Amino acid sequence: MTKVGVVVGSIREGSFSGRVAKALVGLLPSDYDVTYLTIDQLPLYNQDSDADSPAEYVAFRDEVSAQDAYIFVTPEHNRSIPAALKNALDVASRPYGENKWGGKPALIASQSPGAISGFGANHHLRQMLTFLNVFTVQQPEVYIAETPTLFGKDGEFLQNGTKEFLQSAVDQFTSLVDAIN
Repeated sequence: MTKVGVVVGSIREGSFSGRVAKALVGLLPSDYDVTYLTIDQLPLYNQDSDADSPAEYVAFRDEVSAQDAYIFVTPEHNRSIPAALKNALDVASRPYGENKWGGKPALIASQSPGAISGFGANHHLRQMLTFLNVFTVQQPEVYIAETPTLFGKDGEFLQNGTKEFLQSAVDQFTSLVDAIN
């Protein structure tokens, strides 16, 4: 059983990123065990807390560490990732030298209701994950534009071709997982 942690960058209820995450999860093989890693309860990372971390940090780090791989789905905020996602990356990669993300494979998907499809967020996230020693799927790159026209509230596909494209990304992800684990 492969354990996959899903990190949704938007903490908004009913978010478009959440819809995309549900669609991706639905395409995973049946022997993948999925856990949605909740990021909205984490206090802002503060290095002063490294010696005596808040309980939320400890629980989140343990949950991140228990995963074999990750799926990140994010919107774009000001040409980057949302603050809650950056905070989650910081919390589970600190204190320095105790990175819980590292050495594991990941799939990145960015989305937006507009035409830009979260391009900036995707690349900023990829850059951060590279530093954190997370091995990301390189191709296909998953940029999703006009999300509300492609996914229903429960992640159902609304347009032809979307499922096939995402399945190709999931297939590359599972190949990367197999190669690393």
